[in-house]
Amino acid sequence: MNKSHLKYFGLSLLVILVDQITKLLVHFNMDYGLPGQILIFDNWFKLHYTLNPGMAFGIELGSDYGKLMLSGFRLLAMGGIAYYLYRIISQKMPAGYLICIALILGGAAGNLVDSVFYGVLLNNAPEGSPSPWFHGQVVDMLYIDIWEGFLPEWIPFAGGQYYAFWPIFNVADATIFCSVFTLLIFQHRWVAEKTAADPET
Repeated sequence: MNKSHLKYFGLSLLVILVDQITKLLVHFNMDYGLPGQILIFDNWFKLHYTLNPGMAFGIELGSDYGKLMLSGFRLLAMGGIAYYLYRIISQKMPAGYLICIALILGGAAGNLVDSVFYGVLLNNAPEGSPSPWFHGQVVDMLYIDIWEGFLPEWIPFAGGQYYAFWPIFNVADATIFCSVFTLLIFQHRWVAEKTAADPET
């Protein structure tokens, strides 16, 4: 592993550290849910401590071992991303592309730490879990409140029900989202730069 590998994998490690520090600060210093909510910018950006037992937006797999399967999938995905990052660093892909992949790796690993260890370290595995290992819930705290309230009664199926139209997320989620969004915008340019620099590839 050369200096370039250390630089980009070091960036992934930095994301993991920042993500875990923020989660532990929230866990040990904030009350759970609405009583502990802290307003940052008026009423639209808040710190709100909550736990996510499943995937993005709280989606869960519907069996006793669904969380174990999800954690196993996250572990395999993280290994695949790490291997891919190692390969493309060696291929001298543009720095912007490498940074995005490194940030995605760090975000994926940050949430994996919660899933694997927090059921034991923070005792936050859902009640009835087969084991606290690999059943930890992900700590979320960043809440951008676009709109919340009751939908009008005249709306079919959903009318009269309470909704909050924005997920609560964490540093790892934000890192992954921003990196994927940046990749979608700039990927063609970065691939063109790589092709121009090395036309035989």
